[in-house]
Amino acid sequence: MVGNNNYFFTIKSVWGKLYKKFRVLILYGVIGCFASTLDFITFTILARYIGVYYLIANCISVLVGIITSFLLNRAYNFKVKDKIIRRFLIFFSVGLCGMLFSNFILWIGIDKLGADTIIVKILSIVIVVVVQFLLNKYVTFRVVK
Repeated sequence: MVGNNNYFFTIKSVWGKLYKKFRVLILYGVIGCFASTLDFITFTILARYIGVYYLIANCISVLVGIITSFLLNRAYNFKVKDKIIRRFLIFFSVGLCGMLFSNFILWIGIDKLGADTIIVKILSIVIVVVVQFLLNKYVTFRVVK
């Protein structure tokens, strides 16, 4: 019985060390999943159910995701309270680049390849999230002087 107890504490200790090391990435992922889900739901409602042109729907849904992601990451992940407007403008610029990239992916996938709108949107979210994480971690939320 003692051996099982030590095994549990070893796993807990390893998990704790991994969490501390990758906390920012894990929280960014959780917040990103939430914001991306909100983006996806907004896009789907606008493009599929309301009939908004897919590129316009994408711009609106990405803006919803950008704002949600900034507010949550600032408050709970990177925990920075200074220079909010400057950080938001940088984050928003990164988000706009992501939106343009996403629009390009959608245009290629839907107009040029004839793929399903929803599948291409999911693919664009995955690609853009990775690029934006790197930009936000190393540009937006680093110490701004």
